[in-house]
Amino acid sequence: MSDAIILETPRLVLTMWNKGDAELIRQLHSTVETTRYLSGAAPWTLEKAEERLKSWFGEQARDGVTKYKMLKRDDGRFIGRAGFSRFHEENGRGEFELGYSIRNDAWGNGYATEIAGALAQWFLQRGLASQFIAFTHPENAASQRVLRKIGMQDHPPMVIDGISCPTFRMAR
Repeated sequence: MSDAIILETPRLVLTMWNKGDAELIRQLHSTVETTRYLSGAAPWTLEKAEERLKSWFGEQARDGVTKYKMLKRDDGRFIGRAGFSRFHEENGRGEFELGYSIRNDAWGNGYATEIAGALAQWFLQRGLASQFIAFTHPENAASQRVLRKIGMQDHPPMVIDGISCPTFRMAR
């Protein structure tokens, strides 16, 4: 679709997906290790990756924001996805939700903190909403540390897929 840069940090670049990127998404979520904290907790098929890719194009068209393709700035290597989607609670109210996933071979380099912090600032500066949320699986202590480190505040937990998930909020 477009290689236009959405956001740059010192080490990372976010761009919109291309129609042929489903295999990158499948690879990102191809192991139990990389999906254990996601809904379903199972490796993604190519079909699931294609569905998510299609939904991200739809979100971008509807909301002006989605989960974007994350590349290393120095060599253009794909290392994950990050951005915002609307999360619809059972009451039907939709809030923007920050999310990111990074290839396991790139874990431990501070990329999650770098991209999450830059996205938080970018989102609020663009005025897409006055606040956003993020939530994690209760066992995902690394993501909880990232969200607190970028300045998100603890919020009452949300039940997602029957699991009480630590939830965080950031407001302008």
